Amino acid sequence: MIQSEFQRFLQTLLSSPSSASVHKFANLVLKNLDEIAPLSTYQGQRVKHVAKLAQKEWTSISQDIPTNLEDVESDVASFTLLKELSVDSFRGFSREETFDLKSLLVLIFGPNGTGKSSFCEALEYALLGSVAEAESKRFRDVEAYLKNAYTNKFEPPKLIGTDAEGSDVNIKPNDALYRFCFVEKNRIDSFSRIAAQAPAKQSELISTLFGLDAFNEFVKNFSLEMDGKHIDVEGIKAKKLSERRLQLQGAEQQIKLNQGIVEQVKGEETSLATRYREGCTLLQMMFELNGSEERQGKIPLLETKLQKPAPQKSNLTASNLASIKQALVNSLNDHKKKKEVLANASQQVSFQQLFEALTQVQLISPDKCPACLTPLTEVTVNPFTHAGEELAKLQHLAELQIKIKQLEQTVLQKLQELHQILSTCLNFYPIDNKLAQFKLADMSQLNVAWWNSLHAVLGDGTSAIQHIDTQVNCLEKQDAESVQIEQNKKAQQLELNRLKGFLNDAQKLAASKGAAIKAMEGAQKLISEFDEANKALIGEVEQEKPIVEQNIDIRESYQQFVTLLNAYRKKLPALLVENLGDEVVKLYNAFNRNDAPTELLASIQLPLAQNQKLKISYQNEPQKYFDALHVLSEGHIRCVGLAILLAKNIKEDCPLLIFDDPVNAIDDDHRQSIRRTLFEDNYFDGKQIILTCHGEEFFKDIQNQLSVEQVKSSQRLAFLPRIDEPHIQVDFKCAPRNYIEGALEHIRKNELRFALGKSRQALESLTTGKIWQYVSKHGDGNLSIKLRAANAPIGLRQLTDQLKTKIKKNDFTDTEKHIVLSPIEQLLGINGDSLEWRYLNKGTHDEVDRAEFERNSVHIIVSALALLDQAL
Repeated sequence: MIQSEFQRFLQTLLSSPSSASVHKFANLVLKNLDEIAPLSTYQGQRVKHVAKLAQKEWTSISQDIPTNLEDVESDVASFTLLKELSVDSFRGFSREETFDLKSLLVLIFGPNGTGKSSFCEALEYALLGSVAEAESKRFRDVEAYLKNAYTNKFEPPKLIGTDAEGSDVNIKPNDALYRFCFVEKNRIDSFSRIAAQAPAKQSELISTLFGLDAFNEFVKNFSLEMDGKHIDVEGIKAKKLSERRLQLQGAEQQIKLNQGIVEQVKGEETSLATRYREGCTLLQMMFELNGSEERQGKIPLLETKLQKPAPQKSNLTASNLASIKQALVNSLNDHKKKKEVLANASQQVSFQQLFEALTQVQLISPDKCPACLTPLTEVTVNPFTHAGEELAKLQHLAELQIKIKQLEQTVLQKLQELHQILSTCLNFYPIDNKLAQFKLADMSQLNVAWWNSLHAVLGDGTSAIQHIDTQVNCLEKQDAESVQIEQNKKAQQLELNRLKGFLNDAQKLAASKGAAIKAMEGAQKLISEFDEANKALIGEVEQEKPIVEQNIDIRESYQQFVTLLNAYRKKLPALLVENLGDEVVKLYNAFNRNDAPTELLASIQLPLAQNQKLKISYQNEPQKYFDALHVLSEGHIRCVGLAILLAKNIKEDCPLLIFDDPVNAIDDDHRQSIRRTLFEDNYFDGKQIILTCHGEEFFKDIQNQLSVEQVKSSQRLAFLPRIDEPHIQVDFKCAPRNYIEGALEHIRKNELRFALGKSRQALESLTTGKIWQYVSKHGDGNLSIKLRAANAPIGLRQLTDQLKTKIKKNDFTDTEKHIVLSPIEQLLGINGDSLEWRYLNKGTHDEVDRAEFERNSVHIIVSALALLDQAL
């Protein structure tokens, strides 16, 4: 088990990020497993021994994890049925015995100490290549445990099976494939006892159940640390040299300090280069930033680009030009219209001027008429008052004149703006520009005539205003490009600043490293004379370094190996019970089929990690969980353990189930339900079952629970007590415990009384078992039976009559009930009395000088029972 589980651990290293040195250490342990396994942590026995082995074999041990292990290569069973087991010089077998196992059911009976365990261990060794009991007892030499004490020899058992085609195959041990074929009472016992132990111990529930105790103990005996007590990781010569160098501690400390600075700077340089660009080195970064004579660097390239001035902007836009032109057109048109209006009102304008003059003269001659000097007291109409009144009437003319002046100013302003646009176009396009002739040297000439000249057709069929439009559009596009260039320059400036930051950081790091190296050189100079004086010792230290480095590698590899091994051990329970919960619940409920619904499970949570508990919920409260070890009896806890083992057997699709002595592992209350689960339910259909027991009643009950045909097709062996014989005694033709088969055997031998005795036992077994279950399934199984006394047994006749009555009822649901009813009526008689029933009674009691039994009548009884058994 230890070796097999350790080999499975090795395979996990192939997919884990473990180092080659860890692989070497794992291979070292595998190679010397037999030596290492018995050693414990006491006084560092194991870690010291492992350290010595590692120092001796480190250079020669392979770092390649072996993948050619048989249980790794094969993942499909080579057989469908075990056929034959040959055992010689193995445990209690001192001579060869061959067991015929070619049956889906092999039943083995024998009292304690008769050799059943030797038989099961032979199967275990043949299938797994090891025996868990030997490992749990820490036998360094497993063969010493397995050899026969009388012959003092050990011969591996030979196991033959048949494959899917029916051909014989020699079965090779494969722990990975067949380890879940075994259900052992000791594991279930240990599982049930853990309830009384500390919570930390309860986390080992699953490991105990699956027989991992030896492997757990093996792992725990690896100390977590391998230190200087176990292996030299400093160097003897190095220590001596260190003592001599105490006087140079300051210089050495300076070197060490600056070495640290250099290493730190190197790390920072790597980090800086990585921040600059993933995967870049500092040398590549400096080359890319500064460039060389042949190739310009990023920083000079950006500086050159930024030094180039951006193109001058004209700030001209087509929309502004259009607005100016439109304003000119609108203003000129408005001016023309208002001029015409003013011209049409020329007489009114004259009167307006007259009235305005009178208003102005009023200040000079406020009391006389300004024209005739007549006192105002004598005039018919006051000229000043009249002028004011008339001016008020002619106010619109004043406003019209003001508007005309405003329009003239607007026109002049827009002409100036247009002339400025024209001048800007000439500034940007000075060569062969047709607009040059329209630029005015004297701005007094800027008038409507100039505006009109812009629209005159030139020699090439165009006009000046068209050239202005075209050039403004071009300049507007150039301005946009200039804006983009300026924006690019901002981004380039930011990038330049970023790159200069990298360059500046690199220069600072270079300065720090240079200063550290210079300080190291100074300190090294101080100790150079010391090195010359201790040259021989220094040489020895150098020779010692590889050994110390190897020892350090061994220590680190050991510690990593132990960490990984412990992690594997801790997660094993989770791997073993993964996805088993539903199947465990089904099997547990099948074992407890007679319990009340409130005691049947709804779900189970298996403990997978340290300090986790085994929790269950019941069907009446599926959401409420309880600590199983707290609420379940020991018998029910055993049922949980058995359910887990059987669920794993089903989950792994194991070809067989080997059940070693279930009587010891199962309490009386659950035996019948577990027998029904194994042999009546369909959980193990088509699976070969090998079952050993020391209880004859259990052996008998199993055979009577099965049909006669099943019992006939099974293999039955009996291990007998040894009397003055060192060899295990086996009865390969043990008497059948199935009552009907026994009755048939007695009939064949004409032993009529014995046949009748077996027949009555068969009917008792059938009525209290299969018939009653049949009646409960298809009808009302509640019977009313009168007992002679409180402790008196149920009368067979009364029980049989009541069962018959229940079957005959019209509401009985089985449409084929006649095949069950007919043999019962044959035994009871139609009118309640029959020769057969009298024979059943008489055959069980001893009478003197009674009449002989008729063979035909006895045969009818046995045949009826056989038919009844077959029908059920």
